[in-house]
Amino acid sequence: MSWWDTGDDEDDDDGGFGYDESDIRVRPNPRGSRPRTKVRPEHADAVTGTVLGVDRGRYAVLLDDGLDTEREVTAARARELRRKSVVTGDHVDLVGDTTGEAGTLARIVRVGERSTLLRRSADDTDEVERVIVANADQMLIVIAAADPEPRIRLVDRYLVAAYDAGIAPLMCITKTDLADPSEFLENFAGLDLPVFLSARDYLPLDDITAELIGHRTVFVGHSGVGKSTLVNALVPSAHRAIGRVNAVTGRGRHTSSSTVSLRVDAADGHGWVIDTPGVRSFGLGHVKPDSILAAFADLAVIAERCPRGCTHLPDAPDCAIVEAVDAGELGPIGRARLDSLQRLLTTFAPAAGTSPA
Repeated sequence: MSWWDTGDDEDDDDGGFGYDESDIRVRPNPRGSRPRTKVRPEHADAVTGTVLGVDRGRYAVLLDDGLDTEREVTAARARELRRKSVVTGDHVDLVGDTTGEAGTLARIVRVGERSTLLRRSADDTDEVERVIVANADQMLIVIAAADPEPRIRLVDRYLVAAYDAGIAPLMCITKTDLADPSEFLENFAGLDLPVFLSARDYLPLDDITAELIGHRTVFVGHSGVGKSTLVNALVPSAHRAIGRVNAVTGRGRHTSSSTVSLRVDAADGHGWVIDTPGVRSFGLGHVKPDSILAAFADLAVIAERCPRGCTHLPDAPDCAIVEAVDAGELGPIGRARLDSLQRLLTTFAPAAGTSPA
């Protein structure tokens, strides 16, 4: 006999101590009262804007309502986008309060397709990429002629990243009053690379502005090369912090701490400067070896004569590039160009027993 059974059927029938499932009352779980679904709202009323900058989870987004008026709003990323990155330059759809008034917060619900994506890694062995900017179509590489000394290898890496992303490179040499950049520029003579020269008492603002109109140009450069000074001259309202080069180490101090888009206005239109923090290294762990040769257009033409699977490294048999340099076909700069290419290719050389794509 069970402990709840009194042995008296009448008591059980009368509800004394006899229970069944129908007597049990279960409190519904408020969190589980609705079935889960992957169906998301369409947000048909969303408006489109462009991300100008990111600061601690808040996004500055420029909206254009098509009525010749623009307004900047602050937005947060929607919950459904928590695994998708949103970076400066992204085209996004927003819902919620898009008035742009103080204290309001819109919500980013969609990220548009990206035409380009500039990335870098912490070092060449790190395959985790850091997205710098989306939808830029030009890169202005800012290099100082001196203080700090120009670094050929760093410029090579910028060029590889630009070509890999499908971005057209430009170059600006600052501080030419301190040193003649001619010898440095010889290393890039084989490239179709527009170059601007600036000095303490001269900034080629009109020439650079003409190249910026109608484009989204990301500015990159080693810390201390004068990138922020150039940005402030092009966009006086930018107020980007300016640092100094350490006299002992020869290194610049990081002054721009975030990536931000700034409008450049001219009589014939406007463009966008995307200023990025200065870096001392530019890892290419995400770049495939076959993308590197594209950064050396002059050598890429000669590489068409190479045998299939040629690595273009010093020990590569019958490499047309090596043979052309040895024959003096590329002139005095050929050896330096080949050295730059081989240094990068060595870093990304495929595992033994495989051939490059």
